[in-house]
Amino acid sequence: MKIQAAITRDSTSPFELEEIEIKEPKANEVLVRIVASGVCHTDATARDLSMVPFPAVLGHEGSGIVEKVGSNVTTVAPGDHVVLSFASCGHCENCLSGMPAYCLDFMKLNFAGVMADGESPLHQHGERLSNFFGQSSFATYAIASERSVVKVDKDVDLALLGPLGCGIQTGSGTVFNTLQPKFGETIAIFGAGGVGLSAVMAANIIGCSKIIVLDIVDSRLELAKELGATHVINTKEMDAVEEIRKLTGYGVNYTLDTTGIPFILSQAVEALKPLGTAAFVVSAPDLSKSQTFSLGKRVVSGIEGDAVPQLFIPQLIEYYKQGRFPFDKLVKFYEFSRINEAFADSKSGVTVKPIIKMG
Repeated sequence: MKIQAAITRDSTSPFELEEIEIKEPKANEVLVRIVASGVCHTDATARDLSMVPFPAVLGHEGSGIVEKVGSNVTTVAPGDHVVLSFASCGHCENCLSGMPAYCLDFMKLNFAGVMADGESPLHQHGERLSNFFGQSSFATYAIASERSVVKVDKDVDLALLGPLGCGIQTGSGTVFNTLQPKFGETIAIFGAGGVGLSAVMAANIIGCSKIIVLDIVDSRLELAKELGATHVINTKEMDAVEEIRKLTGYGVNYTLDTTGIPFILSQAVEALKPLGTAAFVVSAPDLSKSQTFSLGKRVVSGIEGDAVPQLFIPQLIEYYKQGRFPFDKLVKFYEFSRINEAFADSKSGVTVKPIIKMG
């Protein structure tokens, strides 16, 4: 079947909208008509660092309507509204333990450019195009494994839901599932992008007594307050650790770094009170010069919010319907033809969470 897709040919070229071919779904696969797809930092990183074989069709926060299902698919049917999330094998010990984001084949299934069978469903003029994150949702249609497909309510705007499959799931899940703060405990969140602001909303739902958000963009800090932050700090103007200690006395119970910047990762650890826990979701911190562990502090990493998407994404949607998780305040929609503008706005900080509408 012929479809439209945004092709990435190398690490420096813009996305090009072109006609390609997509294969029919295999036994355990689902063909989804993509309604919209979020723009995530991981898309830009995969392109810029050549983490996926080129040429490729990126996109991994897709939402859409099931068009066809393979012969073995039982959890969704044509016409269902779905969100697409990351790929996992379903058979390794981590998948079977309810931790699919730590699938032993995670890198192969999400970054190697092929599905579990070693093939890509995407081609152009006889040339194979790399699949991404088991979906490649920067296209009008996508093939995904049944394990990557999450059925969602039809009474919520489907175009809004794609980012729940990665960025928003990561931020909120790191709070709900990884850190698990108790009511009344304190947290500091470094970075007020889509991941960080999703964490703010989760901490607010839990009832953290102090939710401190740190960033260098005033507009994002204002949005953080609107979403539940009790305090905000512009780190261009103030020392992060010093200000957190002024607000809390000895530091916070938990920190979350969403930036991946080494000195900020170190600040996130130093801002903890003794026995506190720091989480990071981007890259490993360099703590070689830190006195962290002498105070019983812990550092943990998280992938995809430690979530089981089929369970967690419907929970987030329910919070949204209750008015307790207003993630719609993060997004701005772009037509498919404006995908390069959406990426530029994401990089500059103009837009917190761009969403591409396929039309």
